[in-house]
Amino acid sequence: MKFTLLLLIICVSFVTKVQAVVTGEMIMVRSTQAFPETMSLLQEAIRQQGYTLTRVQRVDVGLSARGYKTDKYRIVFFGKGEQIKRLAEKYPQLIPYLPLKIAIYAEAENTILISANPDVFNDMFKLPELKPVFNLWHKDITEILKSVQIQN
Repeated sequence: MKFTLLLLIICVSFVTKVQAVVTGEMIMVRSTQAFPETMSLLQEAIRQQGYTLTRVQRVDVGLSARGYKTDKYRIVFFGKGEQIKRLAEKYPQLIPYLPLKIAIYAEAENTILISANPDVFNDMFKLPELKPVFNLWHKDITEILKSVQIQN
């Protein structure tokens, strides 16, 4: 786990414009825009891709309260209401992974966006009927992240 995190941090350091880095379990991009502008672009990109923003959770407050130095850090939750409801009813094992999430945080003068790679769900659940859903989520999340990055 520590090696994966180290590898992930190294990969983030080398992300270039309009390139999503997929490192097995994660998809990430780096934006040169400031955090507030990137957050606005992210929310708009989510809507443009046909999803509904369900919640934005502040993480930085909790981390600061525990003594960690952190800048702006949020988790953006989004999904398609009917799809989430249908999947949760038919596949309750998916509930911990719904709705979809993208973490966004400031790092010096950049903003990093990172999401779980939905392709991993294919290996976790081994449900062939869900493969098209997971593949679509992967495509959509990648498009959302790339569109935020293109706006730089």
